[in-house]
Amino acid sequence: MEKQIQNKPRFLCLHGFRTSGQILKKQVLRWPESVKQKLDLVFLDGQFPAQGKSDVEGIFDPPYYEWFQANQDFTEYKNFDECLVYIEDYMLKNGPFDGVLGFSQGAFLAAAMPGMQEQGLALQKINKIKFLILISGAMFGGMKYGTPKLASNAFSEPINCPSLHIIGEADFMKPESIILQKAFVDPVVINHPKGHTIPRLDEKSLATMLGFIDKIQGMLSDSDGHSKN
Repeated sequence: MEKQIQNKPRFLCLHGFRTSGQILKKQVLRWPESVKQKLDLVFLDGQFPAQGKSDVEGIFDPPYYEWFQANQDFTEYKNFDECLVYIEDYMLKNGPFDGVLGFSQGAFLAAAMPGMQEQGLALQKINKIKFLILISGAMFGGMKYGTPKLASNAFSEPINCPSLHIIGEADFMKPESIILQKAFVDPVVINHPKGHTIPRLDEKSLATMLGFIDKIQGMLSDSDGHSKN
């Protein structure tokens, strides 16, 4: 029993633009019990209260938050560095974490973290981010998005971090999500028919998800074994 708990991958979960940790939690907890019981999920609110209308008003209750701000065409960013310091501080005080799960704006952030960390530009006080789950994600410097200075070289090399990419067929972010997926070494992909949302998992998607979790659990078990030898 101890070993099972010890090897339960722990993920910090980063919500979408102008939503909240609580909203992301409600959406992710729709996933089957067989997924939820294998992951330790921690949900954090963005540092900044929403500075405008939220797309989820009337669907989910406030408060709403955002991680950083951008101009209208997403070529310039504000408070990105502050956002990383805020997340690092939380991970330091509440960790250790094995991976990061992100949706939409949270997936933007999560995807860039391993590269920034690897290059020594950010997140140096915390353990290496080992795994990513990216839902409706995109890449800084993709088709239409600019790049914050700290993330300017985050994708200069293929990202060698086990990653699961959840991509919606009807999602306006789909082309960006495909570009992001190609930036990773051996990405695991779940395609679903919905739009910009956290989907329920059908039988095929569930099998892919459980396969990914089993793989990363095995990697954690191996690293535990090596550290004890």
